[in-house]
Amino acid sequence: MTSLTVKVLRKTQEARDIASFELGRADGGALPAFSAGSHIDVHLPGGLVRQYSLCNAEGDTQHYRIAVLRDPATRGGSSCMHDTVQQGQELAISEPRNHFPLVHAPRTVLLAGGIGITPLLCMAQRLSAIGADFTLHYCTRSAARTAFRDELAASRFADRVQFHFDDGPDTQKLQMASAFGAPDAGTHIYVCGPTGFIDAVVAAAKGAGFAPEQVHLEYFGAGAQDTSADRAFDVRIASSGQVVRVEAKQTVVQALAAQGVEILTSCEQGVCGTCITRVLEGECDHRDLYFTDEEKARHDQFTPCCSRARSAVLVLDL
Repeated sequence: MTSLTVKVLRKTQEARDIASFELGRADGGALPAFSAGSHIDVHLPGGLVRQYSLCNAEGDTQHYRIAVLRDPATRGGSSCMHDTVQQGQELAISEPRNHFPLVHAPRTVLLAGGIGITPLLCMAQRLSAIGADFTLHYCTRSAARTAFRDELAASRFADRVQFHFDDGPDTQKLQMASAFGAPDAGTHIYVCGPTGFIDAVVAAAKGAGFAPEQVHLEYFGAGAQDTSADRAFDVRIASSGQVVRVEAKQTVVQALAAQGVEILTSCEQGVCGTCITRVLEGECDHRDLYFTDEEKARHDQFTPCCSRARSAVLVLDL
């Protein structure tokens, strides 16, 4: 995967516990183009790799903008971005990738929960630029925790943005049925935010009559898994025949790494898709939030950072 070296051109406190970072080439040159919904991997000091959605307009190749929430349950990434990474510092990043693409539709409903605004802000900018029919609903705990609030209020699509604060009056809180509108085939819904928020939107959309292909989502983190019944199993590397034991308390990635077989990872939670590996034989125990139910049922690929095996052996295309 191609790596780029960028400099932190600007670090801005956008809201309580949320900082944005503008990244650009030190020589002022253009960065690779990206589309709305794209993200980049950011290689942090200490060897951590984290993914962040791009939240500037997709035609802007002079810089990338990301925003990071300080997570009290951080595994090190958010605290590093807030406390260690400073303006002027150089970082290695990947080229943009898009697992959450915008499908242009007659009508689009964007629903952001907290820091889930980042990919949806880029989508709103794109939809506004092409004159599309859309509405952005932005739900946060309070106005003080609402990143890009002033920017959105001053944007040329401000009349299409509705803010919903948990600590505000009931009259301004999100009413999903009203936000969705009629479940006609020309409406597409995009949702990003905490797992509970996404699950609630998906369930409400299904109940309102929207088809699964009309609802697009991107998780930022996975919920806790019950691992009490996990057992050991084997993975076989197809190219060499080597068999590697994966213990009950190990991930496939960890077991393979101990034998010198490295798989590129990023989120380590089955959210981003970076580590996807083809499965040639065996039945997977999928624990990711990346694949659809239909894709999981095929058992031909899995996320070894968190998923396991239901069968005794998985044969991997490595």
